[in-house]
Amino acid sequence: MSGSAILRSYKDLPVWIVEDHHEVLPFIYRAIASRHLPLSNIAMVHLDSHPDLLIPVNMPADTVFEKEKLFSELSIENWIMPAVYAGHLSHVLWLHPYWAQQIAEGEHKFFVGKDSSTTTIRVTCKDNYFLSDGLYVHESHLENKKNLQLDVIQVNLNNNAVLQDDKTENYAAKRIKLDSSKTSHSLRSEIAAVEPSTLSCISEAAEGTKDNDIKNLASPQTNAIDVTNQDSKKILGIIEQAKAYILDIDLDFFSCKNPFKELYTQEEYKILQDLYSFKIPEGDPDEETLTDCVEYRVHQLEDLEAAFADLVEDDSEDILKKWAEHPGMGSLSLLVHSLKSRMDSPDYEMVHQAGLTCDYSELPHHPSTNEEITCLIQSTQSLLRNMPKPTLVTISRSSMDEYCPAEKVDYIQNAVLNMLQSLYGTVDVHLEYITDTSTSDL
Repeated sequence: MSGSAILRSYKDLPVWIVEDHHEVLPFIYRAIASRHLPLSNIAMVHLDSHPDLLIPVNMPADTVFEKEKLFSELSIENWIMPAVYAGHLSHVLWLHPYWAQQIAEGEHKFFVGKDSSTTTIRVTCKDNYFLSDGLYVHESHLENKKNLQLDVIQVNLNNNAVLQDDKTENYAAKRIKLDSSKTSHSLRSEIAAVEPSTLSCISEAAEGTKDNDIKNLASPQTNAIDVTNQDSKKILGIIEQAKAYILDIDLDFFSCKNPFKELYTQEEYKILQDLYSFKIPEGDPDEETLTDCVEYRVHQLEDLEAAFADLVEDDSEDILKKWAEHPGMGSLSLLVHSLKSRMDSPDYEMVHQAGLTCDYSELPHHPSTNEEITCLIQSTQSLLRNMPKPTLVTISRSSMDEYCPAEKVDYIQNAVLNMLQSLYGTVDVHLEYITDTSTSDL
């Protein structure tokens, strides 16, 4: 890896495990402050079913230079880009399973900077992932620009794996952090109003899992994986351009759910997709078309946010009629009537959050079989075996809001930790999701 500055080394590889993904950032900043990571030119290898590359829409860009304020502004979908704008991350490698297709495969080089008109962080990448959130601006509008190289690489299973029927579907929406009061237990109470028979109890941690089963998940079986030398060489080449790299793993990389699919009926979810739909620009759009697209999308999302904010205060027929007159919002009444038919008091803020995950396709949903989990563990191990040791590892469980199935999360976590130990020897594991250690003094 490049760079002549001497960095400190940890005795044992630290592994920080949190619940919500944005909670890893304070530990990355701690490593920068202690000079275990450099101040700039850091690469991140990010294994996740979601890119997490959105941006807090209204957050002033300069917030990134106020550490405590920054941490309070972040959520699971938007914690990486502020670290890019702050100058720390220069390379992000999003390694994703086949069911996650939010950003076009391959290399994306673009700028992340301060929009001179709004003072918020924006990007010059024209991928639909950023357009559909209204985050694109032309380079001429950016100040304090930072270069980002984003590489999107799919981690495959081989033909021997038992795949589920949704392999060919295109899942491309964005996850949103569920309200902090919506724990796994309370979510299940609301889900029960839809289809009680589909629910299963959350098992005890790794219930029924034997130690040998966990070890077998991380044992090398080259006939059960599909990792090309080309991918390995590409990833290694990118990492060597940086001064150091972070290995970041979301456990929903191995098994992923869309919790909103169980929270709302099929009909309600279809209406949400219609209300929040994003029209992808055709062909190779010029700058005027891109500007118009972003402007329309921003107004569309602002109107929807205002509509559901009104419904929190008053969901009467008069309010519904007022908003239904807005372009593209004619089906709002149908949605509200359906929700009120089975809920005493619909959580309209939650409904809006669910809508934000609907743009040009569905949120990834693929509860994996044990065999698929095994194959993905082995694929990951094969990739990492050809890479240098990271400076630190960050892991997100994503189970309380059920992006990673709660009944599988401990099983997957133990398998991942065993994999890391087999690769790197002794690891220094910090179970922050249990200790709930405050990071306010980092």
